[in-house]
Amino acid sequence: MKLLYISLGCDKNLVDSEHMLSMLINNDFVLTDDEYEADIIVVNTCCFINDAMEESINTLIEYGRLKSEGNLKDLVACGCLAQRYADDIKEQIPEVDAIVGTNSYDDIVEAISNSMAGNNDIYLKPLVGLPDNSGGRLLSTGGHYAHLKIAEGCDKHCTYCVIPSIRGDYRSVPMEEILDEAKKLADGGVQELIIVAQETSMYGIDIYGKKTLPLLIDKLSEIQGIRWIRLQYCYPEEINDELIDMMAKNPKVCHYIDMPIQHSNDNILGRMGRKTSEEDIRNIVSKLRTAMPDICIRTTLICGFPGETEEQHQSLLQFVEDMRFDRLGAFAYSQQENTPAADFENQIDEEVKLARVDSVMKLQQRISNEINDSLIGKELEVFVVGEIPEDGVYVARSYRDAPDVDGFVFVNSDRRLVSGDFEKVIITDAHEYDLVGEIK
Repeated sequence: MKLLYISLGCDKNLVDSEHMLSMLINNDFVLTDDEYEADIIVVNTCCFINDAMEESINTLIEYGRLKSEGNLKDLVACGCLAQRYADDIKEQIPEVDAIVGTNSYDDIVEAISNSMAGNNDIYLKPLVGLPDNSGGRLLSTGGHYAHLKIAEGCDKHCTYCVIPSIRGDYRSVPMEEILDEAKKLADGGVQELIIVAQETSMYGIDIYGKKTLPLLIDKLSEIQGIRWIRLQYCYPEEINDELIDMMAKNPKVCHYIDMPIQHSNDNILGRMGRKTSEEDIRNIVSKLRTAMPDICIRTTLICGFPGETEEQHQSLLQFVEDMRFDRLGAFAYSQQENTPAADFENQIDEEVKLARVDSVMKLQQRISNEINDSLIGKELEVFVVGEIPEDGVYVARSYRDAPDVDGFVFVNSDRRLVSGDFEKVIITDAHEYDLVGEIK
């Protein structure tokens, strides 16, 4: 049976998809990228914000049409939308044959087999424990880097967020399982591990009684073949001195951290249910930069949260100016049903939210351009990820660039470079988000 697999949403969802793909391949399904020849289509959905939910719904509807226009026999919805709206999908998108929730993706083979036999069902295990990942992964990232998911769920319960209701409480993956997976990835050629979870900085608190991310990273760095370890999704209030010290001293850990803060105004942070303050954020940024002057800090902001005044938005702009984050993404607040913030008074008009996003991103574009200009003449180690033959340049990432969210270093070289190689380059030019360099 030929199978088309579509993975939507975040990199954590992508890891789930890679586990499902391995299970399917091990059970003799054959992958295709041609939707018209696919017997089965699996869509791993997202519903974190309204745009993601609409994309997931539209994707299911679009592929559902292939039951009459193509070869499609079975359509399967997995992931966050499936977990949150299983009954609605079954009722409103009847083309979907099987529905598999976030904690049930290890049932994917059974779900498809039953569906092919005419037994459509919903697979929603309780949001406790973790799926069985012993079947391995089929990497979709080219083989030289991989995301390593170290935990599932979240305990923070921010007022705007649906994650705890669709992913459950925070559940760390046992360290020995993570290390075993990482060794297999390294044996397969992976050189960069990107550590992900809903919140990586809380790793181990539930099974070891304390935050053990520094210990985990140290053990991962001992694996032969791993060159870079990159940290994502570290909440500022959970970043402690032990983690900072480990990052500063461990040569395999990129001086890069993704630290979502969502806002700077204390009133808005309190209404969001965040466990931090502007002063706390400023202090942790100062600590990171003192320990690692070359650290690249990425963050995310929400604009137009219910009740946000123009004065509070202006204070956020001043905060962004002061902090000069290396990387920053801003998003309009998305009103999610069954979250406390959805019922807050003073919801902001969509046009105002988008205008505020635009003002933040224009400011950040200038800051990013200035930071990149300061790198001209500097030497950076880069990880080659591809080539643009028609332009005669290679595409690479530095330690400052996480895949899919950050920029690139475009490299000019007289000698042949190969994807997966690490090279030293001198930066010769800079743009808003990308750099240009030459092989040293």
